[in-house]
Amino acid sequence: MSKQTKKSEEVEKEVEEEVITDSDLPTEEVDLAAEEVEDEVSVLKKQVQENLDKWKRAQADFENYKKMQADSQKDLIKYATQNIILQIIPVLDNFHMSTQHIPQDQKDNGWVTGIMYIQKQLEAVLVENGIEEIAPKVGDNFDPVFHEAIADKACECDHCDCEKEKEKFKNKIKKVMMNGYKIGDKVIRPARVVAE
Repeated sequence: MSKQTKKSEEVEKEVEEEVITDSDLPTEEVDLAAEEVEDEVSVLKKQVQENLDKWKRAQADFENYKKMQADSQKDLIKYATQNIILQIIPVLDNFHMSTQHIPQDQKDNGWVTGIMYIQKQLEAVLVENGIEEIAPKVGDNFDPVFHEAIADKACECDHCDCEKEKEKFKNKIKKVMMNGYKIGDKVIRPARVVAE
């Protein structure tokens, strides 16, 4: 036999002697090792599930955040013009008051027609921006959400000790002083009325 063959046989013999079989290990060590592996696998599975749950919550939170931001943007756009509208409304009120006091003989003049046209344009700007007019009528029920009572007319006399003052309020609108305005459901200025 050659030296190489002899050497390889010796190495194989040594390897066979060094190989330890499961039966050679103490069973307690094998059981402990298996339990440790199972415990570690269990811990890792719990961590994986916790991380998955956290990821799902983060994903849901992000989706909710996106929806909230979209709604916020809509509201911002919707109410961004409110300040400008609040400045335009008194001008429109002045147009309404001035056109109510035009003398009969001047109603067909060109300048009056021009003023009425400007009033209509301002009203159209409000409508285009989603502003609705709150226009109560005499006899309507008084609603504090949409109406502001600037006076009450329970008594027509100058002193307050008469019997009419003791009567219960009818909660009706007696006179409309100024119309109100709202954007959607939000009242930006209540109608100013005299209640009875």
